[in-house]
Amino acid sequence: MPKKKTEKSSRQQRQELKGTGIMFNTGLGQHILKNPLIVNSIIEKAALRPTDVVLEIGPGTGNMTVKMLEKAKKVIACEVDARLVGELQKRVQGSPLANKLEIKVGDVLKTDLPFFDACVANLPYQISSPFVFKLLLHRPFFRCAVLMFQREFALRLVAKPDSKLYCRLSVNTQLLARVDHLMKIGRNNFRPPHKVESSVVRIEPKNPPPPINFQEWDGLLRIAFIRKNKTLSAAFKSNAVRNLLEHNYQIHCSQHNVEIPENFRIAELIHTVLNNTGYAEKRARSMDIDDFIRLLHGFNSEGIHFS
Repeated sequence: MPKKKTEKSSRQQRQELKGTGIMFNTGLGQHILKNPLIVNSIIEKAALRPTDVVLEIGPGTGNMTVKMLEKAKKVIACEVDARLVGELQKRVQGSPLANKLEIKVGDVLKTDLPFFDACVANLPYQISSPFVFKLLLHRPFFRCAVLMFQREFALRLVAKPDSKLYCRLSVNTQLLARVDHLMKIGRNNFRPPHKVESSVVRIEPKNPPPPINFQEWDGLLRIAFIRKNKTLSAAFKSNAVRNLLEHNYQIHCSQHNVEIPENFRIAELIHTVLNNTGYAEKRARSMDIDDFIRLLHGFNSEGIHFS
């Protein structure tokens, strides 16, 4: 029985790839969006303008790329697979669209992003988290990004306090951007089909960004969300956390010519800050952005830093 199932699976995969003759590498996250109605809907949600430069990650065979070239001034397509680069070039060759397409070959996480107005992409799901933060920390600001993610990841981006999926990713993203879940996409709309369900999300960076040192902010969240169901008082009792914060405190005091008392204990100062701010018995899972801002300010005002 298992053998028949494997043979059937192989036949299905060959049928899916027959149109292009390309064997897609799912290890690189290559799942081509084949439903033209969904392609058009995603592009419509991006509200592209004739003057826009659009960044696309993982263009594949160009189903979305060609449609965006018809609407925008330019599309910069970032692709890691040289075989698909050739397919994309072939698709626009000899047409007026060819002059509006720029292809960058390589790993988008290892290179600087170019200037762009909007980002529209069916992302390889394994780079979702690092790419989102690369995008949100990119300057100059872009107008919006409309991106395809694995559904659970997308729901984490928009999750609110006390929901099951609320996590550090939720807080970090919502600090820097407005995030909206646009639509659900079934796995069979891709070639080859995904093993998971997908969603499309719209991200609009906050401009100007909140006046917060992001490294400090993320350092605090890493500690708070190590065990998001524990109280903050418990989370800050870790020896590794205390050693890190004591090291940072000593650096702060050295830089500001502050003498450290002989009987100083970082644990006592942490305890004081948590109690004075009222967050000692709070849990990260229930805290919103304003809560974390107040907590960070409370620590910083006492010379405790997280980066």
